Amino acid sequence: MHSYIETWEKILGIKRTRRIFIAATRQNVGKTTVSLGLIATLASRFKKIGFIKPVGQRYLIENGHKVDEDSVLMERIFKFRFSLSDMSPVAVERGYTERFLDGKVPLETAGRIKEAFNHVAEDKDLVIIEGTGHAGVGSVFDLSNAAVAKLLKSKVILVSPGGIGNPIDEIMLNKAVFDKKGVKLAGVIVNKVLPRKYDKINRYVRKGLDRLGIPVLGVVPYVEVLDIPTMRDFREELDMHVLCGEEFLGRQMRKVLVGDMQVKEAAQYLEDGCLVITPGNRKDLINLLIKVHIGSFRTPKRIAGLILSGGLMPKRRIYNALKRTDIPTLTTRFNTYDVASRVHGLTVKIKSRDKNKVKLAIDMVGRYVDMGRVVRNLG
Repeated sequence: MHSYIETWEKILGIKRTRRIFIAATRQNVGKTTVSLGLIATLASRFKKIGFIKPVGQRYLIENGHKVDEDSVLMERIFKFRFSLSDMSPVAVERGYTERFLDGKVPLETAGRIKEAFNHVAEDKDLVIIEGTGHAGVGSVFDLSNAAVAKLLKSKVILVSPGGIGNPIDEIMLNKAVFDKKGVKLAGVIVNKVLPRKYDKINRYVRKGLDRLGIPVLGVVPYVEVLDIPTMRDFREELDMHVLCGEEFLGRQMRKVLVGDMQVKEAAQYLEDGCLVITPGNRKDLINLLIKVHIGSFRTPKRIAGLILSGGLMPKRRIYNALKRTDIPTLTTRFNTYDVASRVHGLTVKIKSRDKNKVKLAIDMVGRYVDMGRVVRNLG
C-alpha cells in the first residue's frame, strides 16, 4: 500500500496549497460545525478556500453520484464551484468493507482521493479536509483518517468532546495513531462543553494539554439548539410520512412523551415543545393534544409534533381536527417502542436549510477558536 501511494504521489503530486485535516476523537463531536466555522471565519484571511471530505459514510445521491452529505452542505452554504464528486471522492456504502476484503474494490481509491484533492486545491489558498470519526476509522480498507492525512500531507486539528480526564486520554490515544503515520497535530478544539462547567473545564483542559505539549486552539461551549431535531429531521432520517401540517415541519422538539398512558396521566406531562408518540387509534389522547395545543384545556401548551405509530390512522373526524391545527403530524408503520428508540437514537446533522443553526455554529467557532493560532500552526 505504501509503495502504491508513493507511486501516485510521483504521478500526481500535491500542490502546496495550505491545508488542514479536521479529525475527532470519536463520532458526532462537531467536526462539521468546526469545518463550517473555519471556512466562514478564515475567509477574511484566505481569499480562496476549498473543502473536501475524502471518505464519507453518510451520502446522498446527487446527479447520479454518491456524495457525502457534509460535502453537499458545504457546497450549498459556501457556493463552491468545483465538482461535488471531487469534494466527496469516496462514499463508503453498505457492504463496502466486505467487498474490499473480497478484493472487489478498485485499488486506485487512494489515487482518486489525491486526484480529487488536487482538483479542489487548484488555485486555492487553503483547503479544509474533513475526516470521518477518530484517527483509526477506515483502517480496515487502508483509508484511516491518519493514512488520508498523511496521503494529503496535512496537519491535523483534533476535535474532542468537553471534559478533562477522559477527553485528554482520548486525544493522546488518537495522537499516537497520527504520530505513527508521521502526521503532525496542529492543535485541539474541545467542543460541546457544558456551560455550567465551562470555566473549570476551560482552565484545566488547557493546563492538562499544555503539560503534554498539545496546543489548545479553542474551547467551545455546548449549544443545545444545534442538537435539537426538527419534525423534518424525523421524516427524512426515519422514513416517515406526513399526515398533515407539512408547513410546520421545521418545529423543534424539546421533550418526548410516549403516549401509552391514560389521558389524565398524559395531561400532567405535556409541556411546550413536546413531541408525542402514540398509536393512530388513540383518539382520546389525540383529542387531548389538540385541546391542549389550542388552549381549550387548562393552560395552553405548544405541541412540537405528533408521530402516529403502528401504521394506524385516526378516524376522519380526528384527522380533520388535526388539520385545523398547526401540529405537524407524521405516520409510521413501526410500533411505539421502536419509534421512541429511533427518535432517541437520531443523530442530528446540520442541513443547509437550517439557516439559524448554520449561523450559530459559525458564530460559536469564530468566537471561541483562536483563528490567529490556527493560521500560525498551519505552518
